[in-house]
Amino acid sequence: MRHDLAYSNADFIPGGKDYPPRWEKAARAFRSGLGERARLAIRYGPAERNWFDLFLPEDQPAGLMIFIHGGYWLRFGPRDFSHLAAGALARGWAVAMPAYTLAPRASISQIRREIETALPAMAAEVAGPIALCGHSAGGHLAARMVGADIVLPGEIDARLLRVMPISPVADLRPLIETSMNRDLGLDAAMAAAESPALIPPRPGKAVHVWVGGDERPAFLDQARRLGNAWACPVTIEAGRHHFDVIEGLESPDSPLLNALLGAR
Repeated sequence: MRHDLAYSNADFIPGGKDYPPRWEKAARAFRSGLGERARLAIRYGPAERNWFDLFLPEDQPAGLMIFIHGGYWLRFGPRDFSHLAAGALARGWAVAMPAYTLAPRASISQIRREIETALPAMAAEVAGPIALCGHSAGGHLAARMVGADIVLPGEIDARLLRVMPISPVADLRPLIETSMNRDLGLDAAMAAAESPALIPPRPGKAVHVWVGGDERPAFLDQARRLGNAWACPVTIEAGRHHFDVIEGLESPDSPLLNALLGAR
């Protein structure tokens, strides 16, 4: 298909196929080390994958960071990325990571609605400000939560202080001409309706787009497109590709985490 190579990441990253098992191993070790501070599989809805994991700091949480996983809406789950909570936990923030029904069992519109449902459920577990981020397809979903067409409960919306789409897919229309669309089922109408770059954001939301400097040109273009459409900052992190750009979430003092949670 016309855009298959443009959106293929693992084939253009040295050792790309080694990252998913490495993530899963690190995530499993991270959860086991938290003991009772890892509250797993909290339900937010009736579907099989309508749950989230919550990781708590040692003291009263300063706020809640939410991370939405990627995988082109087709693969992975939050427990492949639990270790990315380390940086926020070290700064005293709680971290929630939601699961969602994967395509083709759910359309992207249905997945987006699941995340809408999950947000208030996650917010109910921890008081204070909310910082929302997501990677790749998760970056798309994080950005969608800021769209003017999304109605969150007023108290939850007021707490949503910062949003960081990391390497997001902001315009879904090119994905129609990829092989993965056999499972995504995008048509022109859905692609337009679910593209953050084509939807104005709600006023007053602080959005900061983050992308690796060594990513595929399509992802650099997607990041810039969202930044231009929303007039928000775009950071292109030098030397980072699509798989290691999220590693900044593991470090409490990384530039990425400072941008998401605020410098300390």
